[in-house]
Amino acid sequence: MGRIIVLTAGLLMLSAISLVTSRYQARELFVELERSNAQSRELDVDWRRLQIERADLARNARVDQLATNQLKMIPIVPDRTIYLNLPDMPAEGAAQ
Repeated sequence: MGRIIVLTAGLLMLSAISLVTSRYQARELFVELERSNAQSRELDVDWRRLQIERADLARNARVDQLATNQLKMIPIVPDRTIYLNLPDMPAEGAAQ
């Protein structure tokens, strides 16, 4: 009878230690999950900000402004356009 009590007490102790360990691991995993979710939300916000920034940088008005102010380019107007008329070139491989 004494051995059964000692064996039961030992199994109870092992069960309690196993329970504490599994609860600790579950808490660690939950904390890691929350960190990952927070990082995911932060990356999503950064992605949206970058999309807005890219759209702003690609606007035609901004490109025109940079071309005229920084690159000193001028808009195309018909009176400043030179058209070149090239003579008709024979097709490649045609007999001459």
